Amino acid sequence: MPRQQVEEPFKINQKITAREVRLVGDNVEQGVYPIDQARKMAQDQNLDLVEISPTATPPVCRVIDYSKFKYEQKKKTRELKAKQTKVVLKEIRFGPNTDEHDFAFKVKHAQEFLREGAKIKSYVHFVGRSIVFKERGEILLLKFAQALEDLAKVEQLPKLEGKRMFLYLAPKAAVVAKAAAKPAASASDAKPEKKAAKPAEAPEAAPASTNDAE
Repeated sequence: MPRQQVEEPFKINQKITAREVRLVGDNVEQGVYPIDQARKMAQDQNLDLVEISPTATPPVCRVIDYSKFKYEQKKKTRELKAKQTKVVLKEIRFGPNTDEHDFAFKVKHAQEFLREGAKIKSYVHFVGRSIVFKERGEILLLKFAQALEDLAKVEQLPKLEGKRMFLYLAPKAAVVAKAAAKPAASASDAKPEKKAAKPAEAPEAAPASTNDAE
């Protein structure tokens, strides 16, 4: 079967249908040219005529190496995606009868997650007849939110869904900003290791005198 052709994001060379175009770039005299003349100007430099702004009047074209141009566009797209903050959602589970020690342990973990910029999905799981203690579960989740109020804001108050009651928390803006700046700061704060001083060399022992008594 024939291979499916990938549609190019830009019109180039013979695919440009405008009668005249505006040329821009460093390697041409900028101005409006008939399309045939613009194509020839690109061909004379062994480059491509690329339509970069088709909605302009007339369309704007640039004389460039199209393969290199596409590579630069993909590189910019990857860099933008890398800069986007990825939202991580961490789950923390409680039972309706969670004791104080276990509660404090889970609060500590949640604090670590929030400082890393993650969101928290905490819930109370009701097993069997423990659903009758749903008010206890709600109080537990509200207590959990209160314990984290310095780091987190409530996105959704406790809500019962089936046999689980959910509470959603998100890190505050200041916490997120601090988490994003932390890797860069730690890299800049790193100090080069000092080279260990070379141990002083011991002086060579003087040769024994031949006049010493044996």
